[in-house]
Amino acid sequence: MARPLRLQIAGEFFHVLARGNARQPIFLDDVDRTVFLETLDAVVNRWGLRCHAYCLMGNHYHLLLQPSEPNISSGLRQLNGVYGQAFNRRHGRVGHVFAGRFKGLLVGRDSYLVQITRYLALNPVRAGLVAMPAAWPWSHHRAMAGIAPPIPFLIRDEILKYFDAGDRAAAEEGYRRFVELGDGDDERVRTAVARGGILGDQTMVARLSSAIEEFAVETEIPREERLAHRPPLESIFDVPSGRDRRDQRIREAYESHRYTTGQIAAHLGLGRSTISRALRRPTLTVVSEE
Repeated sequence: MARPLRLQIAGEFFHVLARGNARQPIFLDDVDRTVFLETLDAVVNRWGLRCHAYCLMGNHYHLLLQPSEPNISSGLRQLNGVYGQAFNRRHGRVGHVFAGRFKGLLVGRDSYLVQITRYLALNPVRAGLVAMPAAWPWSHHRAMAGIAPPIPFLIRDEILKYFDAGDRAAAEEGYRRFVELGDGDDERVRTAVARGGILGDQTMVARLSSAIEEFAVETEIPREERLAHRPPLESIFDVPSGRDRRDQRIREAYESHRYTTGQIAAHLGLGRSTISRALRRPTLTVVSEE
């Protein structure tokens, strides 16, 4: 069975969810949550990830991110790795803190964006941790509602503009009422979060169809099937040649046909370091003589 897609499209909005290994707690106290937020602050700045909402629970966390590059996986790998090491060090533990892959959901703008924000804010209420979302200090809600100052990495304007683009106080009040009221739309959001994939309308899907299709092909089709029709290395390196021409063929095998450096090295009888140096050298420009 294919895994749910983890789309990564620059400029789009993504809800991500990561759980503790075997659903074990990833936060044992408020110090852990503080360390996580400090780590998240460093990661979003390092990877150019805009964070519009977040919620830290007991054995999982939620984030609403907007990447400037298709690099959410790299950013979350660093976030989970750095925090996991700090968690184990602090509590004298070993082993994995997080349960492998994060779950991702591509979120449409407008109503979908504010609905997912409300879903995150109401998580502690649904879990029975607090009676009202404003009582939970470990989410974006208090800052978004104007109850507390925002944490440095939290971007509020993108959400608040849907409630009042010209008056910050009115926008905060509108957002607060929207969250506290809640409605049946959250059931659709819960289903989408559990399933992963896409939360949006057909207009959004059509707008992003090319990027979604390209990512789906790369993600869902097994590697062996994707690469079945690539030329064999024997045909790529069919004629003995000098170093420059060889390097050009190495780059073609690696970049165009997805051969690994190990496969290329084994075919040519060279070391991997030699292949890596060839890939780093400037590209050869061939000028034909008339």
